[in-house]
Amino acid sequence: MHPFRKAVEAHDLDAVEALLAEDVVFTSPVAFKPYPGRPLTAAILRAVSEVFTDLRYVREMTSEDGRDHALVFVAKVGDREINGCDFLHMNEAGEIDDLMVMVRPLSAAQALAAAMGARFEQISREAAAG
Repeated sequence: MHPFRKAVEAHDLDAVEALLAEDVVFTSPVAFKPYPGRPLTAAILRAVSEVFTDLRYVREMTSEDGRDHALVFVAKVGDREINGCDFLHMNEAGEIDDLMVMVRPLSAAQALAAAMGARFEQISREAAAG
């Protein structure tokens, strides 16, 4: 089991943050441009942990070299079931330097966008303080 998955499933957001490279790039399923840096990525992931309920990983795939991982999940956003995948890339030091999330169906992605949009000020404040 990948340490990111283990930390997410344990709701250990400090452990999740510790796995991120300082220069990590987060690509959101509902935003046009990627978000750079550990403080902002950690703040986004903390907000997502409040938005998603009943999150469970259902599949994990790893590249032959061990640097790329795909973690397939199911969760709820409000009353909508969402299916998604966390794509992780590990740098030479074993830290996550690229995290891209993709989700479906569209109605759940729209619910996620609305819920995260409502938290964006909080996310920005947390990232600035971190």
